Amino acid sequence: MSVPMTLLGLLEREPSHGYDLKRDYDTFFSRGKPLPFGQVYATLGRLARDGKIVVGEVEPGVGPERKRYVITERGATEVESWLTEPVEAEPNLQTVLFTKVVLALMLGRPAEEYLDVQRATHLRRMQELTEIKRSGNLVDTMLADHGLFHLEADLHWIDTTVARLDALRTMVAQR
Repeated sequence: MSVPMTLLGLLEREPSHGYDLKRDYDTFFSRGKPLPFGQVYATLGRLARDGKIVVGEVEPGVGPERKRYVITERGATEVESWLTEPVEAEPNLQTVLFTKVVLALMLGRPAEEYLDVQRATHLRRMQELTEIKRSGNLVDTMLADHGLFHLEADLHWIDTTVARLDALRTMVAQR
């Protein structure tokens, strides 16, 4: 997740205070990992330094003055470029799970048992995501779907890999 680009996008929608940006980020994008206030303001500082936002109105608050941040033309251009640029196709061909399987085979360890444990972990997470879909709002449901589809693909890979373990074990032993 690109925090700077997300904050820029939120600012393109409307000028906002740091508190409002954090609230919107956490509502739509954080899902279990709220954005720390320190990161919000550090990111806003870098965006201002780089000419992508400016500080607009400063309002008195209960505590420190509240700054309203406004996106600049340069920032809006960057948001436009970022939104229209396709996301890199994932996953990379070299995954951690694949590496663990090959190393387990190289070391004579029970790769199939490791894959069974991974399958069980994926199935537990799928149950959690299914519950989120049942009780969540549309944003939660869409994010849960995304996670479920990835986990389903991983489970398919795990099953295919288990079926090929003997052949992979032979190949690894020949090296």
